[in-house]
Order: sequence, then structure tokens, then C-alpha cells
Amino acid sequence: MKLVLLTALGVGGATVCGALIGFAFKRISHKFSDIVLAFAAGVMLAAAILGLVLPSLEYGGDMGIVVTIAGIFTGAVCLNLIDRLVPHLHRLAGGDTEPHPGSANLDKVLLFVAAIAIHNLPEGIAAGVSFGSDNQTEALLIAGGIALQNIPEGMVIISPMLAAGIPAKRTLLIAIATGLVEVVGTMLGYVAVSAASAILPFALAFAGGTMLYVISDEMIPETHAHGAQSGATYALLVGFCIMLLSDALLV
Repeated sequence: MKLVLLTALGVGGATVCGALIGFAFKRISHKFSDIVLAFAAGVMLAAAILGLVLPSLEYGGDMGIVVTIAGIFTGAVCLNLIDRLVPHLHRLAGGDTEPHPGSANLDKVLLFVAAIAIHNLPEGIAAGVSFGSDNQTEALLIAGGIALQNIPEGMVIISPMLAAGIPAKRTLLIAIATGLVEVVGTMLGYVAVSAASAILPFALAFAGGTMLYVISDEMIPETHAHGAQSGATYALLVGFCIMLLSDALLV
């Protein structure tokens, strides 16, 4: 149990570490920001496919393809609904209520953060279920892969939130909250292995759908909007390949 808790804190803490790095580089150019965001998009794309969609197919058994497709579209639709509700959520994040240069981007920023928080829960459950199966080596490998992609995720959420007018302290608290979601998911999966195993295929696909939605609808258009299309494309490929290499080495 102690190892599970330490691993959960490590996985969730990776997001916080990335957020602290993001604070250190909060004053960056659009070009550099787009490249970092594209790198994170590549990591998220690989994580969505390798760590969420494919395992959903594997764990789903005979109905795996049906469950996975249903989960992907459900996740995407839920993010689309969140996209419609986000304009009413900016007060919860502590953003300014008066218009300012960053206010137009606040809705997109919170959608991005919400997607990260949403996909952290089933990822945490996946890590917790692995520990529940008593295969600690495999569980640590899964947790390591999840933590790897959490670092750039934490990095890229800081600068957009600050630019959108969210206070620095509230920005850090939001980043910490996204990491805590993963801690909760890990512990939940560990203490409820049988239940988590039953819902895991759909939950993984749901998380993959949210990530794919944000990558396509928000991240890629944003990284191609300021004249850094070529660099952003290669950064996405680098992020994808790094996650691909990590997955191959961890298996």
C-alpha cells in the first residue's frame, strides 16, 4: 500500500513539476510556446493511442471494438459539451470578469485543462489496477510512462492560464488539482480492482476521446496559427516518437 501511495504521488507530482517548469518559462515567444505545445500534443497523441485506446481494445474482450469506439465518441462529445459550458466557468478559475487581451482565450485554456484533468482519472485507475494485480514491475512501468507525459502537460498549461488573466496562485492550484486527480484515480483503482477492471475499457477509451478531441480541435490549430507550422509539426513528431520509444522500452 505504501508503494502504491508513493507511486500515486509521483505520478500526480509529475504534473506539478511540469507546472513549476512552466512558471520558470512563462515569458516566452509565441513561436517557442507553439513548439512546446506541439511537443505536448505529440506526447498526448501517443499516450492516447498507446496508453488508452489500444489497452481499451485489449481489455474489452469480444466487445472491445464496440466499447472503445463508444468510449472515444462519448469522451469527445463530453468535451464538446464542456466547450459550450466553459464561458460560465471562468469565475471558478479566478479569471477577470472584465474584458482584457487574454479573455478571449480563457475558454479554450480551461477546456484544455479540463481535458487533462479528465484523462488523468482513468490513467490513475489504470495504474492502481496494475498494482491490484500484484504485478508491481508492470505497474511501475505503466506509472513511469504516465508520469513522463504528465511533465510537458504541466508545463504547457501554465503560460496560457497566466496569459488568459488567471492569477498566478490560482494557476498553480489548478495545476496541482489536475495532478491530484491522478492520485485519487490511482488509489481508487487499487482499492476497487474488480470494479475498476469492469469499467476500465470504456474509461480508457473515454479518456482517449477527450485527448484526441483537444489535440484536433484546440492544440494543433493553436500551434499553426502564428507562423511556426513547420517547427510545430516536427515538435509534434518528436513528442510522439519520444513517447513511442518510451513505451517500447518500458514494455
